[in-house]
Amino acid sequence: MAIKVRKAVFPAAGLGTRFLPATKASPKEMLPLVDKPLIQYVVEEAVASGIESIIIVTGRGKTAIEDHFDISFELEQLLRERGKEELLREVRAISDMARINYVRQREALGLGHAILQARDFVENEPFAVMLADDIVDAEVPALRQMLDVYERFEAPVLGTMRVAGEAISRFGVLDAEEIEEGVYRVRDMVEKPPFDEAPSDLAIVGRYILTPDIFDEIERTQPGAGGEIQITDAMRALLRRRPFYAVRFRGTRHDAGDKLGFLIATVEFALKRPDLAPEFKEYLRSLKLD
Repeated sequence: MAIKVRKAVFPAAGLGTRFLPATKASPKEMLPLVDKPLIQYVVEEAVASGIESIIIVTGRGKTAIEDHFDISFELEQLLRERGKEELLREVRAISDMARINYVRQREALGLGHAILQARDFVENEPFAVMLADDIVDAEVPALRQMLDVYERFEAPVLGTMRVAGEAISRFGVLDAEEIEEGVYRVRDMVEKPPFDEAPSDLAIVGRYILTPDIFDEIERTQPGAGGEIQITDAMRALLRRRPFYAVRFRGTRHDAGDKLGFLIATVEFALKRPDLAPEFKEYLRSLKLD
């Protein structure tokens, strides 16, 4: 029987340069998607998938993330005094949703290095890695879909999606064999290949289920471009010793770490809100677009 995946790692130490100047003093993970920060959507996905403990890998200037998931006594007292019970419940639910711990990544040395900082927290258990700027709108949480595959095969599982054209060069890309609808056995993977060298149109996106032996591989991985330790290189090394699988999850993935992707996600999520959708639709219809 597979060991239950109870823990998730959230790398959140990046500098958010694609959103400067908004992220000069505020973490990109705290950018609001309608009225919740990006990272909260992904923490909620983790909890809905059965994750019990979360570690967020932070860096300098990221204290707003810790404050968001902490109890705010003054705010709760104010809401209580003003009779805003619904808002009070909503605010308290944020700090109650999961056991959240923090560790600092002192230097931004890549995703692999960020994951390595969580080694003491993970110990000898399988664990999930979730990127806060990958927002997946799905009926069944994307991580839950992946966990179902992990529990069958007891092996690392990667989230994947099809990416058409030259955009594939922005991702890690899989060479994989589809063994059933939406589930793949991974043969190889390559980080950000040129379009004409990409082995497929299957991109690795921000959801991973990894086994603890990945940490030794990360430690052995040499830094690549920009001095960063890439998780794809470490996974590729581990792939020589154990099978990997991938899940093309059902749902819509939004790249909220990209300005256009963030705007699209904002529109999509606003249109799903019954309190906003009617007036927002009217506004969108009124736009005279060229």
